[in-house]
Amino acid sequence: MLALDALLRDENVTHAAARLNITQSALSGRLNKLRQILNDPLFLPASTGRGVTATPHALAMKPELEQLLERLKQFAQRAHLFDPASSDRTFRIAASDNPAAILAPDLLPLIHDRAPGIRIAFIIPDRSRIGELLEHGDLDLYIGAPDDAPQDLIGRSLFDDELVTAQRIGHPRGTGPLSLDEFCSLDHLLISSNGGMFSGIIDGALAEHGRSRRVTVSVQSYALAPLLVATTDCLCTLPRRLLQRFTHSLDLFEPPLALGRLRIRRLR
Repeated sequence: MLALDALLRDENVTHAAARLNITQSALSGRLNKLRQILNDPLFLPASTGRGVTATPHALAMKPELEQLLERLKQFAQRAHLFDPASSDRTFRIAASDNPAAILAPDLLPLIHDRAPGIRIAFIIPDRSRIGELLEHGDLDLYIGAPDDAPQDLIGRSLFDDELVTAQRIGHPRGTGPLSLDEFCSLDHLLISSNGGMFSGIIDGALAEHGRSRRVTVSVQSYALAPLLVATTDCLCTLPRRLLQRFTHSLDLFEPPLALGRLRIRRLR
């Protein structure tokens, strides 16, 4: 119903998807379902070549649709209000090690302050079942990369982050800018989410320049990485939000090659 309402309002798939905060492909999937349910095309390409035009059947439903959505809104407002200060609910959040390590240190004190009776369970996500678990209420939130979950889930961007390279304070190479030659010649620690891998996106970026690096340590835990780097001569390249918590034992540097940004979303 929300998809139909957004398309009637905007008569443009791109704008309607933005209104709903979903992808265009996800909106197209919902429109196809609506067409099957209502046995009508509902929207046709506009004669101008830009946007879509509602069919007579879709236009006829508009007044009643608006009334129905308003009644649902009033129903939701009359429903039991969530009071974090008195709640003893348990929230289950599926989040891989990286976003959990970045968000939990700030999130948990905030929750403890405003909702002392609430319990939080961080769960390693099963990417193949995220949509199913959210739909059935077995998960409350998924936090992670946009491509790791079904595209038709309602979500919101939490943050973008840049990658930086860390070394231990007192590293024998010194504290000057990190050159590409140094980067390739020194030992590295890599995070392997699946375990046991010694190559990742950074190695792919290096390969595009005809270069390679030496990865000598592979771990699955983002939280473990800064502790190991602080006691070895390995470098690691990870999100700034994670590494900046360890500047008492690590020096941070801009990587000597362009790397993409990390985007984290929450889905429910």
